[in-house]
Amino acid sequence: MNIPELHRRRRRALGLAALTLAASLLAAAAPLVAHHSYGALYFEDETIEVEGEVLEFQYQNPHSWVHVMAVDPFGNRRHYAAEWGGRSSLQDQGIDKNTLRSGDQVRIWASPNRDSKDDRIHLKRIERRRDHWEWRQGSQGSQGSRREER
Repeated sequence: MNIPELHRRRRRALGLAALTLAASLLAAAAPLVAHHSYGALYFEDETIEVEGEVLEFQYQNPHSWVHVMAVDPFGNRRHYAAEWGGRSSLQDQGIDKNTLRSGDQVRIWASPNRDSKDDRIHLKRIERRRDHWEWRQGSQGSQGSRREER
């Protein structure tokens, strides 16, 4: 094999290695870009209270969603989509796909969206009215709880 042919093969091999490395880095970075920071979407230092009827509970990954029809502070009916933890995280805390059902009356405490036109909120606490079951952020392993009747 002559010298020019050896250089061509070396350059081709280096180019292929660089391309493979770049593709690997892009693939590794994709989940980081797809997963958002709560602080980028929500005012995490603020809390709003929403009381209404569960329309749907989407128990899924990467985040579960509680869809609620409620009345906003101005008296208008408004659909809220409360972003919650992923299925595996909630499952570790005793939450399953049947924990919330369509028609349940709930009270939610959540961080509001930075965009006032966006009805997505970040769930921090939820209480189901009929049996006083509740979940609070940070109460790891609480499996939910039921308060005593007062």
